Amino acid sequence: MNIGISALTRFHMFDLASEMEARGLLGNLYTGYPKSRLPESLRKQSVCRPLPLMGIAAARRCSAFPALQGDLFRASTCAFDAAAARALKPHDVFIALSGQSIRSFRRAKELGARIVCERGSSHILFQDRILREEHELQGLPYRPINPRVVEQELEEYEFCDQINVPSTFVTDTFDIQRVPLKKVFKNPYGVSLNAFRPKPKRDSVFRILFVGNISLRKGVHYLIGAVKKLGISSAEVSLIGAAETNMLPLLSGLPPQFRRIGPVPQLRLSEYYSQGSVLVLPSIEEGLATVQAQAMACGIPVIATTNTGAADLFEDGSEGYIVPIRSPEAIADRLQRLMDDPALLRHMSENALKRVQSIGGWHEYGERAAKQCQLLLAS
Repeated sequence: MNIGISALTRFHMFDLASEMEARGLLGNLYTGYPKSRLPESLRKQSVCRPLPLMGIAAARRCSAFPALQGDLFRASTCAFDAAAARALKPHDVFIALSGQSIRSFRRAKELGARIVCERGSSHILFQDRILREEHELQGLPYRPINPRVVEQELEEYEFCDQINVPSTFVTDTFDIQRVPLKKVFKNPYGVSLNAFRPKPKRDSVFRILFVGNISLRKGVHYLIGAVKKLGISSAEVSLIGAAETNMLPLLSGLPPQFRRIGPVPQLRLSEYYSQGSVLVLPSIEEGLATVQAQAMACGIPVIATTNTGAADLFEDGSEGYIVPIRSPEAIADRLQRLMDDPALLRHMSENALKRVQSIGGWHEYGERAAKQCQLLLAS
């Protein structure tokens, strides 16, 4: 079996490619990354088209100009898709990220491949709808997902033989949109148990962590509301990640217990997790936030919403808590329980570490992906 994988940006696709390479199944990896930035094991099979990635980098610097940013993202993904389609070689199975692959999918099918669309978030129509609702609730203008992007994603869902998703939450959104579930394959992401492991905590501060893009989609405003409801000054809140422009007014007036740390490289995140007491992820919508498993691997429990894929990682009340979206009251209640009961916090921390170790790392993710590709070929 020969598997081709395409991804302009890293996302989780390099982990998938590494797992397929380890099994002798990787034909080629088509990417926007230059070979010097790829894992050494993937360089031989990689076909690199770095110019579109430069467009993505430029788009990320244009957050103050949403229209320009959206146009740059769209132009970059289209350019990469066209370049990957031209470079494509024959594969038995071709796997590529949604929103950047329709030309590649068509070419791969012409060459005889079975087509797999990787969708890391909820169904795009569900995503657009719930984000619109959230902006309206917060009284902020909403820039909808580019209609051309939506049209392309829907075409990719229809065109492919299989849609890979990371969580039950995402599967449910495809069901809501009446996509046949026999076409949807759930494969939760792994975590590097070597990169993320517990380190001694250097103080006794109850430290609440948020890791991710500080945005309305990630629900940071609900975490801020929960901490304000608690009315405590002894706990510290560390916000790790870049902030979107529309969140800056909310962040500017925060009390001193909130620390804005900014973006942190992946290799350094374990240091921050290990100094935390709990990770809170109040997202409105996403596929399966990998920061949850990373935090658990460092020995801290997680408070996350139902729309983060948490139910595929841990059990509510055992390794953390799963709460409704848009509920600062629920977040505040769970934080208070952990602050009031150090024994409960220790127990959940131990459970979190055991749970993520039992789930395993990227190897198990790769095993499931490889077996599903074999089934897809046989079907």
